[in-house]
Amino acid sequence: MPSPDRPRHARRGGPGPFAAGAAAVVLAAGGVWLVRDGADGSGGPPMPPAPSGRAAVSAAPAASPSSTPTPAPVPAARPMRASAPTRIRIPAIAVDAPVVGVGLTATRTLASPPVDQRNLAGWYRDGAAPGAAGNALVVGHADTRSGPAVFYRLGLLRPGDTVEVTRKDRRTAVFTVDSVRVFPKKDFPDALVYGGTDRAELRVITCGGRFDRRTGYESNTVLFAHLTSVR
Repeated sequence: MPSPDRPRHARRGGPGPFAAGAAAVVLAAGGVWLVRDGADGSGGPPMPPAPSGRAAVSAAPAASPSSTPTPAPVPAARPMRASAPTRIRIPAIAVDAPVVGVGLTATRTLASPPVDQRNLAGWYRDGAAPGAAGNALVVGHADTRSGPAVFYRLGLLRPGDTVEVTRKDRRTAVFTVDSVRVFPKKDFPDALVYGGTDRAELRVITCGGRFDRRTGYESNTVLFAHLTSVR
């Protein structure tokens, strides 16, 4: 059984518990964690771009094969004091979006950004703040009823790309991408994505893989990054 500080992913076909502090709570029903299964289930949206060379994996994150050399690892910066995020920018895929805190609904499921707001990200406010020690969780939709949403192109990122998170303390935490992976929801690696760390790390999560009109997206795309500088 995972320790209380490690979330567990909701598997396809049923809810899964999320450990927040000492209490286990249900995050989602129907096999979706944090983000919708896509549009509204009435059609088949274009499949979000997947990381080059790998459509679905279940092992530890690693750089995807490519024709360009993998950049050398960037040393980690010291964790910052906690401060809520206000904006996320990912220059390589033209993301520039406000961030809102998300928590638990009355039915003890974790809220996600409103599906009608395409350019909005959600931060799990009961977890680590971006830049502070631990894994900060940021989520957003891959698409909406009207088209691609904030993290539709997340799978195009490569090791060495940067993610900038502006915080309420007016400082910016700059993360360097370690990898972007796609995990089938039925085999989601909870400990790998949510496990504790002494470093300041970031996980950005959205839907991915193929879309089924009945069950939604089959996978989640997850970005792994660590804090490398502060402005």
